[in-house]
Amino acid sequence: MQQDEVAARVRQVIDAAGVSAREFARRIVIDPSKLSRSLNGTRRFTAAELARIADIGGVDVGLLIGAAGTADPAGGTAGGAASAVSPARSPSALRPAPPSPEGGRPLQIVRETVRLIAERGFHAVRVADIAAACHTSTAAIHYHFPGRDELLEAAVRWCMDEDTRRRADATAGTRHAGDELRLLIELQTPRTEQQRRQWCVWLDLWAEAARSTTVGRLHVEYYRQWRGTVAEVIRRGVEQGVFRPVDVDGTALALTALIDGLASQVLAADPGSPGTGAQAMHDTLIAHVDACLTAPDPSR
Repeated sequence: MQQDEVAARVRQVIDAAGVSAREFARRIVIDPSKLSRSLNGTRRFTAAELARIADIGGVDVGLLIGAAGTADPAGGTAGGAASAVSPARSPSALRPAPPSPEGGRPLQIVRETVRLIAERGFHAVRVADIAAACHTSTAAIHYHFPGRDELLEAAVRWCMDEDTRRRADATAGTRHAGDELRLLIELQTPRTEQQRRQWCVWLDLWAEAARSTTVGRLHVEYYRQWRGTVAEVIRRGVEQGVFRPVDVDGTALALTALIDGLASQVLAADPGSPGTGAQAMHDTLIAHVDACLTAPDPSR
C-alpha cells in the first residue's frame, strides 16, 4: 500500500464531500494538523482513521487502500483485506449494513460517548454501553476507535468543536463588544440540560487532563482559544470605549477562571439552594463585568 496513493484517494473523498479539509477533519473527529500531515505524506493514516474517512465519505475502505472486499464490522461484506484495516472482525459482518446514522457512525459514537460521560463519568462508561447506545456491536466501536484513549481524545475534540461553533453562531453579526461579552457569558451559564451536560463533561475531562498527556494538550489548546476569544472581545470593547482600559489578557484570564469556578459550584449544589443556581452565577458574572470592565457613562 503506497502512502501517497492512499493520500490521493483520501483527497478525492474530501473533494467529493465538497468541504474543506478542516471541516472534513471535524467530521472524522481528528486533529486537522494530523489530517494535513497525512495528506502531505509526512504521516500515515491509521486503520481507524481510514475507517472513519470511508464511513463519512460513503465509500468502501478497500477503495482507499486499493483493495477489494473490505467491510465495516457494523455491516457489509467481509474479505481478505478487511484484516488490514479493521482491528477486529465482528459476527455481524455478514448482516446487511444498517442505514448510516446522522453525521455518520464515527460522529454517532462520539456523541453517545459524550452523553454517557455526562451522565456517568468517563471511567464508568464501558465500550459495551456505547455500543448499546449506538445500536451496534463493540467491534464496530473498536473499528472506528481502537482504544479508550483514542475515543476520549475524539470526545474532547468534538466538545471543543461544538463549543466553538455555538459561540461563533451566537455572536455572528454582533458588533457591540459589551453585548457580545454578555452573550458569551449566557452561553457559559448552565441553564439548559444541554449546557449542564456540556459542563459535566468538561468537569470530568479536567480531571482526566491532569493524567493524560494527549487530553492535557487538548485542554491547554482549548483554553488558549477560549481565553483568546474573550480577550479579543475585551480588546474591541476598550477600543469602542465600552470598556475601561485594562490589562486585556489578565482580565480575560480572571473572567474565564471565574466562569469555571461558578459553573462547578452550580453543578455541585442542590438546585434548590439559594444563591447557587444558574441565575445567581449569571448575575455574579454580569456584576463582575460592570464593576471591573464597563466604562462609566459620560452622560451621567
